[in-house]
Amino acid sequence: GEQKRMLVRDFTIKRVEEMRPAIQQLVDRLIDDMLAKGPTADIVTDFAVPIPTMVICEILGVPYEDQDFFKENTEVCMSSDRPAEEAVAAANALSAYLDKLIDVKDANPQNDLLSRLVIDELRTGKTTRKDVVEMARLVLIAGHDTTANMVALGTLALLTHPDQAAVMRSDLSRAELTLAVNELFRWVNVTHTGRRRVATEDVEVGGQLIRAGEGVIVMTSIADRDERVFAEADKLDLRRANARTCMAFGAGDHRCMGAYLSQTEMEIAFETLWKRIPALTLAVPFETLRFREEGVVYGVHSLPVTW
Repeated sequence: GEQKRMLVRDFTIKRVEEMRPAIQQLVDRLIDDMLAKGPTADIVTDFAVPIPTMVICEILGVPYEDQDFFKENTEVCMSSDRPAEEAVAAANALSAYLDKLIDVKDANPQNDLLSRLVIDELRTGKTTRKDVVEMARLVLIAGHDTTANMVALGTLALLTHPDQAAVMRSDLSRAELTLAVNELFRWVNVTHTGRRRVATEDVEVGGQLIRAGEGVIVMTSIADRDERVFAEADKLDLRRANARTCMAFGAGDHRCMGAYLSQTEMEIAFETLWKRIPALTLAVPFETLRFREEGVVYGVHSLPVTW
C-alpha cells in the first residue's frame, strides 16, 4: 500500500493523457522502421517489446540518449531465452544506471516519477536510496511482460480474425476504441496463473464457503469466458457492449494501477498499426508459432508478419 501511494500519481489519467503524444510518436517511429525494413517484420521484437520499455523510459524520465542502453538491458533482463548470468549482469547494469540517474534528478528535477521520488521521498528521508532504485525497477518489470505479450497476442488475435481487424481499421470513436481494446484484454487475457488472495472474512462463492484467512486463487482468465456475463464468450467481438467489465486488471483495492496506461498504449498501438499497415498478414503458418507457456505471463515467442 505504501509503495502504491508513492507511485500512483504517475499512473493517473491526467498523467497518462499528458504522455499520449509521446506514446503516439513512439508507435509511429516503430512502424516507420518496420516499413523501411519491410515487407516483413517480427511483431514481438520490432513492435511489442519496445513499446513498454520506451513508455517506462518516459515515466521514469530516462534521457533520450540513454534509451537504447536502457532498452537493450531491459530486454536481456526480461528474456526467457538468455543465460541466467547475462540476465543478472543486465539487471545489475540497470540498477547501477538508475542509481546514477537519481543524482541527475536530484540536481535537475523534472516532470517524471524518479524526480518525484527524489523530492518527496529521498530528500525528506522517508525512503532510502536503495528503495527508490528498487521501486523504479518494480515499475520497469511490472508493466513490461504483460504489455509486450498483450500487444503481440492482440495482434495475432486480429490477424486470425480478419473481420475484427476490419473493425480496428474503421474510424472508431475513442469510446469504441476503448471497448475494442477491452474486448482484446478479455479474450486474450495474458495472466494465466490467476490472482493469489486471502479472504479477509467468511464469504460464499457458488455454494462454497471460503473462511477468513483461507487462500484463494482467482482465475480471471476463466472468469472472462463466463457465458453468464459474456454471451458467446469464446467469440472475439470488438463491438461487445459490456467488454469493459473484463477482469484482466483484477478488481477492487488490488486493481492494477497501470490499467489506464496499458489501455492507452494498446489503443494507440493497435489502431495505428492496422491503419498504417492495413494489409498486415501472418508470414508463417499459425501451427508453427511457439507460445510462451512456461512463464507467469502467456505470450508468443515470435510473430512474423508481412504486408
